[in-house]
Amino acid sequence: MLGKIVKVTVDRPMGTYHPKHKDIYYPINYGYIEGIMAPDGEEQDAYILGVNKPVEEFTGKVIAIIHRLNDVEDKWVVAPEDELYSKEQIEEQVQFQEKYFEYEILCENLNG
Repeated sequence: MLGKIVKVTVDRPMGTYHPKHKDIYYPINYGYIEGIMAPDGEEQDAYILGVNKPVEEFTGKVIAIIHRLNDVEDKWVVAPEDELYSKEQIEEQVQFQEKYFEYEILCENLNG
């Protein structure tokens, strides 16, 4: 999936709170990829980096996969095609939610 172009439907826009866990604030847009089912039986979740305003949908490139070691699903990280992020930069932006899980970040080699 790394490098694939996908469309993310945003159901938790930047600046909102998690519908069930009111202490989780979304500093970035978060949503799902319609038609791709994740192991939890829901559509594949995705974080959106590089978009600095709330949006309803976004088309971009899958730049990383956050593989949760203690959960059934992975999260995809989607960004504009021309933007690069290090593992550290990705981790910094998703930490607001991923801090509750053990995970590893799988991403493309930034050196091409």
